[in-house]
Amino acid sequence: MSIYLLLVFTLAAFLGFELIAKVPSQLHTPLMSGSNAISGITLVGALFATGSIEGWGGSYATWLGLAAVILATINVVGGYLVTDRMLGMFKKKDS
Repeated sequence: MSIYLLLVFTLAAFLGFELIAKVPSQLHTPLMSGSNAISGITLVGALFATGSIEGWGGSYATWLGLAAVILATINVVGGYLVTDRMLGMFKKKDS
């Protein structure tokens, strides 16, 4: 079972890297907004996994789930801060 999870993780990391590397710079703000929604789903999944793995891997799995929750939260908050800053660059300045 764990070899399949490692395979899925490896394929997801490779696919994510390839997709982001090929995005033109003009599309990074809309892409960031879309990825924030996906990161929110990741956060919900991490919370669900952390709560449901108590008997499966013991303390190690719980700490790993907690790390997933923390990293997903940082990703969501940081993504929204970057998007807000980038959108602020397009606002009209008062004279």
